[in-house]
Formats: sequence, structure tokens, C-alpha cells
Amino acid sequence: MPLNGPVEIVGAGLIGTSIALACRRAGLEVILTDTEARHLRTASGLGAGRLREPGDVPELVVVAVPPDHLGAAIREALDTAGPTTVVTDVGSVKQAPLDAVSDHPAVSRYVGSHPMAGSEQSGPLAASATLFDGRPWAVVAGPSAIPDAVHVVESLVEACGALTVRLGPGDHDKAVARTSHVPHLVASVIAGTLAGAAPGHLALSGQGVRDVTRIAGGDPGLYSQIIGGNAGAVAEVLAQVRQRIDLALDALGSEDRVGLESLLVHGLSGTRAIPGKHGGAPQATETVWVQVPDHPGELARLFGDAGRSSVNIEDVRIDHDPGRPVGLVELDVAEGSAGTLLEALDSMGWTAHR
Repeated sequence: MPLNGPVEIVGAGLIGTSIALACRRAGLEVILTDTEARHLRTASGLGAGRLREPGDVPELVVVAVPPDHLGAAIREALDTAGPTTVVTDVGSVKQAPLDAVSDHPAVSRYVGSHPMAGSEQSGPLAASATLFDGRPWAVVAGPSAIPDAVHVVESLVEACGALTVRLGPGDHDKAVARTSHVPHLVASVIAGTLAGAAPGHLALSGQGVRDVTRIAGGDPGLYSQIIGGNAGAVAEVLAQVRQRIDLALDALGSEDRVGLESLLVHGLSGTRAIPGKHGGAPQATETVWVQVPDHPGELARLFGDAGRSSVNIEDVRIDHDPGRPVGLVELDVAEGSAGTLLEALDSMGWTAHR
């Protein structure tokens, strides 16, 4: 069933405004609602839609408010929208909002959803029409949802350029606990150990600690709602993490190198379980490190020269030498291709190594 619109977005923050921009890109009429007048001004100024007017009857209402307010906002949308209007939300937890509206007489028109895309930034100025392109978007229908409502929400996913993943509420919350909520919480705990570190210790910070702690830069108020709203599933996975930490402490205390290596091997197996490029099996890669001067145009020149080598870049990361005005760019290429790329870059004057 195609989505014809109009689509009403309740909450013009990063996610809500990005959905609005994606819907406008798809040619849909968009209505914007938010309790923050400045968000409405900004989002409408970006071309994300127009303000709600008396008599508007949206085909779909997308609730994009903070987690603690989802249940009330979904109920209000079901109360005030038209008799056939479908309501979805884009919160990170799905069982709690479903429970909050399960007794509503129009609950059959509610279908939860969750786009797996975002940013450490917030607000409508950080929004983008391309935020969801190619990203998974969970469509989480409760037992009372009618098929037509599910199809409307799946049409929204398609309009936003994302890929539908159907899950039940419980499975969804267990999945995001393992892949999103616990990693965020653990990253924050690790980042917290840096707050009181001696400056001389922090001078040794490399890309590894930045990789592990990057997601800890998210809004604490928002993430306390997200993680707290999924407390049961998060606690279950966190208990597994605690068990692993206890095993590590035991291995260190008894100088058990075999036990320590076993833990590291188990972690390595987890990294290999993560889906690879385009959702396929992880691909074996090699890395070429390239020194890049830290001024405009150098990254573009590097990628252009790498392209002329006919070697495809599978992934890229950037680290910075604290004592020199250069960056160290890590180029991941398919196994067996590093030599070809290295030879090509050397011939073009780059300082590179494997």
C-alpha cells in the first residue's frame, strides 16, 4: 500500500526533521508539530514541512519525541488524528510504548518502528534527508495491529530510503540492548575512567580509546531515558558483561594467561559475527597506513590517487599524530590488494606502509 500523505511529524528534532526531509524528498506533504517553537521555525525553514492547520487529517502520524513521553504522545495522536490515521513512533524501545497504549480503543492503528540511524548531534539543524538511506528500520507491530497499518509504516520506511526489518517488541528490545544500549553504557563507563586521569597519561591516547568511547558523547539525558526504558533487556546483557569482567579479573589475579587469551579469543569471535559490508559476511581485509598533511584538499587527493590504483577502499579511519601536523589514514582493502595499493601510492609520493 503506497503512502500518499500527508505525514505529520510530532517532534522536530534530529530524527523527526530527518524523516520530514526524507518524506519531502519523496514528494509527500509534511505537517510539523512540536512544543518547541524554535524547532518548528528551524525545521520549516529547512523545507521539512509546514505547521499544522485546523482541519488537517494526516494519513500517518510519526511520533518522534523523547522516550519518557512516547506513550502519552502516541495516545494523543490516536485520540486526535482521523479515524483511519495510522500512528507510528521512532523510539529506541518498543515494548514500553506498546504497553502504554495497549488499552486504547484505536490501538489497531498503532505500529511501532525504529530507524537504526542517528548521530551524537541533536536538533533539527543536524537533520538530513539522507540519514536513513540504506539503513535498517525495524517495523514492530503489536498483536492488535491491522495489516493496512503495518503496510503504511513500511511505506514510510521505503519513502525514507531505508530497509524494513520486521521484529516483535520483545525481540527488538533484546536486539538493541545487545547492539546499542549496552555498548553505549559500557563506552560511557570506560570514558568515565578517563575523566580523572593524569594529563601525561592522556597524552598517550590513540585511535583505540577514541573508537571505544566515541558513542559516549551522546546526550546523557536522552540516553538515560533510552537505556532506562529498556532496563530488563539491558540488565540481562550487562550481567553477561559483568561475568566476563569477573573472569578477566580472576585471570589477571592468578596470572592465568590461558584464561586471559580465551577471553580475548571470545571477543574476537564477536567482532567476526558483526555483519560485513552491505550486510554480507565479514570480508578479510588488509590495512595500508598513509601519512596525510593536515590541510584542505589532501584527503581528496589521497582518495583520487587510491582510485587510480584500481584497488577498492573497503573502509577508512583517521588518527592524528600529536607531535606533527599530519593525520594517519588507515585504508582497509580486500585481502591480497594491499601490495598493489602501497606500490601505487609510493609512486605518487605518499608516505605509506603496511
